[in-house]
Amino acid sequence: MAWIVKPSATQEIEKRKKPYVTDKMAKRFETQIIPRYEKKQGALMLILHEIQHEYGYIPHQAMIEVATLLDLHPGDVLDMCSFYEEFHTQPVGKYVIGVCQSIACEVCGHQAILDHIKNKLDIEPHETTDDGKFTLLAMECLGACEGAPCALVNDDRHDNLTIKQIDELIDNLPD
Repeated sequence: MAWIVKPSATQEIEKRKKPYVTDKMAKRFETQIIPRYEKKQGALMLILHEIQHEYGYIPHQAMIEVATLLDLHPGDVLDMCSFYEEFHTQPVGKYVIGVCQSIACEVCGHQAILDHIKNKLDIEPHETTDDGKFTLLAMECLGACEGAPCALVNDDRHDNLTIKQIDELIDNLPD
């Protein structure tokens, strides 16, 4: 395996004039969320969830704005965003399909489900269809071993999946 070095110290971050953390959001964060925690950084995960809920993902500019608000280094915010699978740093499709690949799901056939979805949608894990409708994720664990194999479609978990069930699920999602 070869490491590919990126010139991250000199890369330009795409910025828009309008901030992602609006004055209204910042005021709410400062008055309602940050005071709940002993240290400002304790509010990071909740604030990131709110940013993602508002925009569908967490843009790099928003990470910098959140870092400033919480007196953190932007790299610390990026570390949080990149560590947790539930955070998206790029736009995702209208429907995010996350197939669990834990050991229980592996034993129960998650790979056949994942491969079928890849072929049906013509995308790899962590890619989005050209029409922006679907994003496919291969997730580490959904904590639902009793329902293996399982997957999330947006926030709805579907257990004991078969290929027929996943086809019906995908085919019946509204445009």
